Amino acid sequence: MSKTIKRVSGILCAMLLAGLLLPWEGQTGTLPHEEPSLFYSRAQAAWLPWFGEEATRLEFDEMYSGASAYGLELSSKLKSLEGKKVQMNGFMAPPLKPTLSFFVLTKVPMSICPFCSTDADWPNDIVLVKLSEPVTALPFDRPITVTGRLEIGSQVDPETGFVSLVRIIADSVE
Repeated sequence: MSKTIKRVSGILCAMLLAGLLLPWEGQTGTLPHEEPSLFYSRAQAAWLPWFGEEATRLEFDEMYSGASAYGLELSSKLKSLEGKKVQMNGFMAPPLKPTLSFFVLTKVPMSICPFCSTDADWPNDIVLVKLSEPVTALPFDRPITVTGRLEIGSQVDPETGFVSLVRIIADSVE
């Protein structure tokens, strides 16, 4: 019996050191303004082995090399980062509902929902950010940093019908 208790204690200590048992306010699915990340702090994430990949900075003006009759042309940098960890700065566009499992990252703050505007106002430099857990929307004028795995290519979300060309599967939003 004492060997089992020692093993369980050892596992719990390892999880505590890795930050897996530390409480954080975001675990209810909301993101308070003072919380640094949707998932883990950088110090906690440093203990987790799968967070070891270094993120490459990606700017909105590095995403496309031009446009043609076929649409936007993806830049060579964007193509080279497909499937890799990237980090982008931007703003959360006003969402359609207060709690969301995805949002649109824009280069500039938008005060109205981009889906409620005309297509002439819709920015061509946007990125769809998918989240593992639903969160409460942040103020539209608050700059954020998104880190996660980059996906490219046209994709239609089966639930919402939203079409995206560039997506980030978020590890963190700060």
